[in-house]
Amino acid sequence: MTEYVLSDATRKKYEGVSCATICTALYKRGLRNQFIQDVRPLSHKSKNMVGQAFTLRYIPAREDLNPLSVFQNPQHPQRAGVESCPPGHVMVMDSRKDPRAASAGSILVSRLMMRGAAGVVTDGGFRDSPEIAELDIRTYHNRPSAPTNLTLHQALDINVPIGCGDVPVWPGDVVVGDNEGVVIVPAHLAEEIADEAVEMTAFEDFVAEEVLNGRSIIGLYPATREETKADFAKWRQAKGR
Repeated sequence: MTEYVLSDATRKKYEGVSCATICTALYKRGLRNQFIQDVRPLSHKSKNMVGQAFTLRYIPAREDLNPLSVFQNPQHPQRAGVESCPPGHVMVMDSRKDPRAASAGSILVSRLMMRGAAGVVTDGGFRDSPEIAELDIRTYHNRPSAPTNLTLHQALDINVPIGCGDVPVWPGDVVVGDNEGVVIVPAHLAEEIADEAVEMTAFEDFVAEEVLNGRSIIGLYPATREETKADFAKWRQAKGR
């Protein structure tokens, strides 16, 4: 099977649609559990986070295998993961939904930013969250965490299937984050979901305008009247959408 590669054109489509709209498109295909639970942006940005998943898996720390000295090893999974996450990808961390100890801090997130990562997501937490919020990279976590992960988390695997906020994430899946949260799009559906989400967004923008102009939602949302479909077609032509 050919490995999926996210194109610039598809990335641009995902940059202009909401996670809510993507979730609806996924729901139509029977996928009801793709929005990562209890994860929120550290700061609001003007553009969506879009990239393919590069994963890091933590397990509960065993004290005799996880002293502070492990970070001296250049092959330590956390350090190696930061240095091998491809540009344009999103590092997604499985921290077992436990934010009591940090998944990473501002230095590691800064390094990911400088290497061209599209974003960082953990279902745990970050230390240095005020500094991370100011960086020019999209970041999502549960809440601020204690300074070190050694007390609870032990980094184990890089780029393997994980669970993040109760959502299964495979390496290469498309990760989209807006100012509400993060959704995971399975790689084999990425193209068709992007196309459908763009179409849905156009219609939702039309509906929002009509509602703010005083129109009833009956027959409009959903579009059960031919009049609505005709009005939408005129709106798209006028807006170039």
